[in-house]
Amino acid sequence: MRALIFDCDGVLAETEGDLHLPAFNRALLEFGFDLEWTRADHADRLLTGGGKERIAGLLTPEFVAARRLPTDPSQQRALVAAVHARKTELLGELLATLDLQPRPGVNRLAREALDAGWKIGVASTSAKPAVTAIVQRVLDPDIVEALTIFAGDDVEAKKPDPAIYRLALAGLGAEAEDAVAIEDSRIGLLAATGAGIRCLVTPSLFTAHEEFAEAFRVVTNLGEITLADLAVALT
Repeated sequence: MRALIFDCDGVLAETEGDLHLPAFNRALLEFGFDLEWTRADHADRLLTGGGKERIAGLLTPEFVAARRLPTDPSQQRALVAAVHARKTELLGELLATLDLQPRPGVNRLAREALDAGWKIGVASTSAKPAVTAIVQRVLDPDIVEALTIFAGDDVEAKKPDPAIYRLALAGLGAEAEDAVAIEDSRIGLLAATGAGIRCLVTPSLFTAHEEFAEAFRVVTNLGEITLADLAVALT
């Protein structure tokens, strides 16, 4: 059984700048974090997999003291969870206002895979409600119905840890040598290859500067490749 596994953000659509970043900033403001990430700040945060992990990374002793945030570890975990839940809500609200388009070639390549009998999935370390909302917005309905979503809620360790890809392989019933992953970031690439999966990279606006030496191919967008190109990588 062959499988094609897409990352979500940056692969299916350019979602970081107009969705995730403003949703993070609004949620952080609402909870008294008194900061606003710039696009450069957000690019740095994307080097850490998982939204909760990015929020938790802010909670240095100095940051906590300056903003009178909780110092108890359990209270901090609850705060991070609450901020992230609100960020996910805000992302849904923002998504409803945007004309979000899939990146070139995404729907065509997914349909080629389905027509050829491949399993398809989405493996992301974002929250499942956010991934689901984006998938439903940018992919054709028949593709959405046919794929399986694996999200950050499903694993403890986030990319670059390979846990999400190992879960995807198990869920799709495929072996690593029979799967291709499509990623836009280095941490995603390392997660896929760490699970033994060949990975194609299509850099996004926030990741074009990153290093992708482990990828079997790097393309500007998925309009440049066909399923036959991916099949060759599996031979």
